[in-house]
Amino acid sequence: MKIALFAPCFVDQLYPGVAVAALRVLERLGIDVDVPGGAACCGQAAANAGFERDGHRALRCVVDAFEGYERVVVLSGSCAAHLRTHAFAVGPSGVRVAERTTEFCAFLHDEIGLDAVASLGATCSQRVAVHIGCHALRNLGLARPSEIQRPAFDKVRALLGTARGISFAELTRSDECCGFGGTFAVLEPAISAKMGRDRLRDYRAGGAEMIVSTDPSCLMHLGGIARRAGIGLPMRHVAEILAGEAR
Repeated sequence: MKIALFAPCFVDQLYPGVAVAALRVLERLGIDVDVPGGAACCGQAAANAGFERDGHRALRCVVDAFEGYERVVVLSGSCAAHLRTHAFAVGPSGVRVAERTTEFCAFLHDEIGLDAVASLGATCSQRVAVHIGCHALRNLGLARPSEIQRPAFDKVRALLGTARGISFAELTRSDECCGFGGTFAVLEPAISAKMGRDRLRDYRAGGAEMIVSTDPSCLMHLGGIARRAGIGLPMRHVAEILAGEAR
């Protein structure tokens, strides 16, 4: 299976190490993977801000770059959800990209399997708090949201549980939003920051030594709030843990 790895704009510009870690994980699993050029942004931020035409142009670039692949693996739950929901507007090629798009953790859990991921031999001696971004949780189904009355599951914890020595902080509000929300953090900074401080308080109360997330955007938001408060709490993406880069 030929797959493409999509590193969204903020990963490419601010957290390239996350993309490198994800590429290493996929290659060590024996997956034939490309990182195509020609697409830098899925257009979500523009679309959410009301600039539909600008968002559509960015979306078309993504479709043109990725339509030839059997899977498009995305390093962001919100960007993956945007592609799966809106790429169809580009036409038949967009429909194909939407159908083939998946988030990084979902791809590993659902299509590669925990046994293969465990073979990576990752280790992590820290007590980690798991933060699943809202889109990844509620749009993509990476875990059971707390408001849904059905048997519990958590694909992200299952993946991280393959790392030897890892333990998990138990949280009071395990799936509450960190407050980032893209343009929400810009338009409502006071509320956004308050939500982030609430999350950090819960993580620290649970004894977390590290926060691990599916979404670099959430890590960016929480990390900024932690630094401003003088809190030394490392922020890592799931790919960095599985690649053995949990320092």
